[in-house]
Amino acid sequence: MASTLSVDYYFAPNSPWTYLGHQRFADIAKRHGAAVRILPCDLGGKVFPVSGGLPLAKRAPQRQAYRLVELQRFSEWLDVPLTLKPRYFPVQPDDAAKLIVAVDLLDGTEAAMKLAGAVLRAVWVEEQNIADERVLAELLARQGLAPRRLEDGHSQAAAERYELNTQQAIDAGVFGAPTYAVEGELFWGQDRLDFLERRLQRSR
Repeated sequence: MASTLSVDYYFAPNSPWTYLGHQRFADIAKRHGAAVRILPCDLGGKVFPVSGGLPLAKRAPQRQAYRLVELQRFSEWLDVPLTLKPRYFPVQPDDAAKLIVAVDLLDGTEAAMKLAGAVLRAVWVEEQNIADERVLAELLARQGLAPRRLEDGHSQAAAERYELNTQQAIDAGVFGAPTYAVEGELFWGQDRLDFLERRLQRSR
């Protein structure tokens, strides 16, 4: 019997591109029976500095302007609602990322994936501040998860796993979010999900 293929899912919970692809990716993985390894990582703080990436505010004006055009295009094409300039962006993502890590550790990947989707939607649709613990508590409650996960998100175990995820991303050659990896092969961006799906089809 063939072993289940897994997809390493590297992302930052404040990334609009991750938001646009999150549910599609979850659906693709499920459709092909692939396991997901959910790996939120410190993209802006540690991955960008070693991979040539720049925080949005430091990018050239042309790149910033075109980013908005592309976000609008994909939002309309995919029929996925998105606020181009949400009230709370840029936003510090680390607490939300470590909360997702804690849920993955204690409640499993499916719960972590659902929470990640809720966090991404909170930024890009609901215009909420995911750096605010009250917002994170509300998102936990909506998912039916234990309130104590907020505390678990501040644990040493969650911090260490977040650091490990980030180092794994660097070692894998990740430079942007979202990145999906299958047996070391990288697929960068939600606009590469078709290629990821074909890769999973070949492995069935």
